[in-house]
Amino acid sequence: MTRYVVILAAFVRNAVTRELSFRANFLITAVTRGMYLFTQLFLFEVIYRNVGDLRGWSREEYFAFMATGLLVNSLVEALFMPNCAHFSELIRKGDLDFVLVKPADPQFLISFERLEVALFSQTLLAFGLLAYALNGLDAWPALATAEGLVRVGLYFVLVGCAVAFFYGLMIVLAATSVHFGRNQSVYDFWFYVTVFARYPRDVYRGLPLSDLVLFGCSYVFPVLLVVTTPAATLAKGATEPAFLAMCLLAAAGSLVGSRAVFLWSLRHYRSASS
Repeated sequence: MTRYVVILAAFVRNAVTRELSFRANFLITAVTRGMYLFTQLFLFEVIYRNVGDLRGWSREEYFAFMATGLLVNSLVEALFMPNCAHFSELIRKGDLDFVLVKPADPQFLISFERLEVALFSQTLLAFGLLAYALNGLDAWPALATAEGLVRVGLYFVLVGCAVAFFYGLMIVLAATSVHFGRNQSVYDFWFYVTVFARYPRDVYRGLPLSDLVLFGCSYVFPVLLVVTTPAATLAKGATEPAFLAMCLLAAAGSLVGSRAVFLWSLRHYRSASS
């Protein structure tokens, strides 16, 4: 465990050094992400000027949901997305051989080697929006109580579950590069998933085939559940045991399943020297 902490610290140090070499990149990334967030906030500000709530989500509650999705998205993009996207290049160029011979777990090395420090600016934006939403809900006094602190702790656990769930999906998609060669669909897939998870699961009620969509995206492929549940827990105080259990199971299943797929794919990997 100590060895992996040292390796992770080296990855972080290299990422920070690389970011300091191109400081304008951090500023440009922060500005572009801020502009994107501003456009989303402006859009829903217009919507909430015409409706009182959106399927049971008030303006501030929806902003808390938006902040949660932004937080999960920023962590996955900063920590894992660049590495998963680069995995196919390791295979194509034969550099995966050098990863496999190192005295460390290959999935760990592949998952954390490239950290995008600039994308953590989006994490700060997410926390700022979340604080604004909670202030609008006048939730700070309630969150300062013992019960409120439990909700806050549960919120971060559920956010961790969402990150783990999406990380597992990224690893599974990246592992397909072993079988199909160059795979450039990681970013496209992530875009489609995040667009679908941009709204709370309650928004999809009442639509054609809504029951089928909600069941599939909550219990089969729980992309809606893992993002909606943390926000509902913190902003609404809705702690439904079934949803909490499903988030934990989704995270555990995603990690275990992706690990199995990754190891299975490596067993089918043909070395560049073979």
